[in-house]
Amino acid sequence: MCTSLVYSDAAGKAYFGRTLELTIDLPYQIVYLPAGFPTRSQIAGHPAVEYKAKRAMLSVTMPCRVPTADSPIGIEDLKVLEGINDQGLTFSLLSYPTAGGGHHSVAMTQSVLSASDLGTWVLGQFSTVAEVKAALAEQPILLTPLAILGGVESPFHYVMHDATGASAVIEFNRGEMSVHDNPVGVMTNGPDFRWHLTNLSNYTFLSNVDQSSASFGSLKVAQPDSGIATAGLPASNTSVGRFVRAAFYAQFAEKAATPDLAVRAVAHIMNNFDRPRGITIDYPELSGGHLEVAGLENDKTTEYATEFTTWTSLADLDRRLFFVRDYQSLNFSCIDLGALAGTAQPKVLPLKKLNGAAMDATEILKGATPS
Repeated sequence: MCTSLVYSDAAGKAYFGRTLELTIDLPYQIVYLPAGFPTRSQIAGHPAVEYKAKRAMLSVTMPCRVPTADSPIGIEDLKVLEGINDQGLTFSLLSYPTAGGGHHSVAMTQSVLSASDLGTWVLGQFSTVAEVKAALAEQPILLTPLAILGGVESPFHYVMHDATGASAVIEFNRGEMSVHDNPVGVMTNGPDFRWHLTNLSNYTFLSNVDQSSASFGSLKVAQPDSGIATAGLPASNTSVGRFVRAAFYAQFAEKAATPDLAVRAVAHIMNNFDRPRGITIDYPELSGGHLEVAGLENDKTTEYATEFTTWTSLADLDRRLFFVRDYQSLNFSCIDLGALAGTAQPKVLPLKKLNGAAMDATEILKGATPS
């Protein structure tokens, strides 16, 4: 359902890419929040956590509830799925269905942060992965039922990268939170993160060097073309297979000499995880598992569900550039977070409005209606 990875260029600078797959297209919104923007995270029975953003941030969001005529969607209802702040810290939400179920008790007098607000908290308050890890040791976080997902408790885990190349994963396993350093900079979905790292031990034979000739007895054989080095990669689009492939591509892709070439390199890498509609399908009677979003059920005329890459994003962590394209687009639109530094008001722009837009979408976002 999601694949994320970090890539380093020849100078050691970090770049990030991720895809998001679902069976439906959600009302994604590009949101810019300036430094100083206030946020309030409330869990019933606990004091609210209130904080003002120390860092400006740019993110892809989705509403946490279904709007009504009396209660339209406000900026407080838009929850971060992917984003970057003005220090080059990124935050990503990836599906992880076993996150919920059972919680450690937290004193009712203690302020608790909802996991749904992790994105604005991480991007707004911190500059590095190390800072987030230190703060997580002091700040309780609880999963909350999400009405828009039918009451499921925040079925996600969360990935962070910073401009130094550091990576970490925040994971909830049946309600218990753990924070892991991520030495490979890659994440997909279930099983848990430690399992994925252990599974890489089954792929020690992988290399990017083509062994294109061999002998069997007196018979000499040779490959007619290149590419045999990838024969050992898992071919499926399962979370397990994608994790191994992402680790391989992040490890062996040629180190680009310039930042612009590095962004293109990440785009080429992420193309390997782009999924067209219909490549895999699930019939309801075969119990295919997918997130169901209230108010956006699948087309009833379609007999099956099919996951597709609803959008792909890239980030240049050093230059604070964010790139995004949706399923209808072949090219990425770029937003320069640094160029938004003088923008004092929040900006909200539907992702669909970038379809076919100019390559540099910074001015389009600047002109969006403040929220």
